[in-house]
Amino acid sequence: MTGKGGRHVFEAIGMTRVVIVDGEVVEVGEPELEYCPLFRKLMDMGAITPEKICENMEFRIRDFGFCTENRVVRAGDYVTFGVSEILSTALENGELDAAVVAADGCGTAVITEPALLQGMCGRISGLVETSPLQTVLDAVGRENVLDVETVPLDMVRGAELADSKGYARFSVTVASPKDAETLRNRYGDRVLIVGVHTSHATCDGARTMFDNCDIITACASERIRKEAGRRDVLVAGNKVQIYGVTDRGKRLVLNKLKSIRKEPYAGGPKDEPRPLISR
Repeated sequence: MTGKGGRHVFEAIGMTRVVIVDGEVVEVGEPELEYCPLFRKLMDMGAITPEKICENMEFRIRDFGFCTENRVVRAGDYVTFGVSEILSTALENGELDAAVVAADGCGTAVITEPALLQGMCGRISGLVETSPLQTVLDAVGRENVLDVETVPLDMVRGAELADSKGYARFSVTVASPKDAETLRNRYGDRVLIVGVHTSHATCDGARTMFDNCDIITACASERIRKEAGRRDVLVAGNKVQIYGVTDRGKRLVLNKLKSIRKEPYAGGPKDEPRPLISR
């Protein structure tokens, strides 16, 4: 699709369906959450409403060309600690050769440059559907995406692409427990599996994620938090917590914490999304 940017669909702030077409927000659904501590901190968004979500999406479009051909593709850390920050630091330190990610304008892509990874993934979440953006494809490299015409979201095929390029150690972000299990069985310890967008995890899904992922973000999931309580995990943060699950996952989370002079969460007050989602 050509034009100002095409069609892009997200499960965005508060697990809300948002549709952007040619640089315009055309649909904002009803949020599942009333409150998100990250958006309270970053955007002073006390209560999540469709109107505030729309304002935030329009701000992103103006600020960094979100979902348009004006897309800013490289950036430094946006938040002090998050999945993209952990992975970009691991790329920079040589602990990973590549990262398989999903982003607007390219779909599933293999990225090796830390600033590009942070620029494409640091300020987006919950991507459901996207359209090709030539600005993004130029930056990422058309040879590093699954299909330049349809830009699909398929993390297993993304891992296959990274493997075909000869990357020995690569990460893959996954929202699907089945994908996490498939990747672990296929690539073993070569792949660093990061569980993201986990708010709708079921009990079985949460167990599968912890059985197969190296790092998991809690998002707004009550099931993920309960499963983390049963596991020997390293915990970062007191808001939307991130868990280091395996030894390698714990090391990468701890390394990032040290780089910003923070310590793992050791108990105390939490400021979590409300209400937590339990399915």
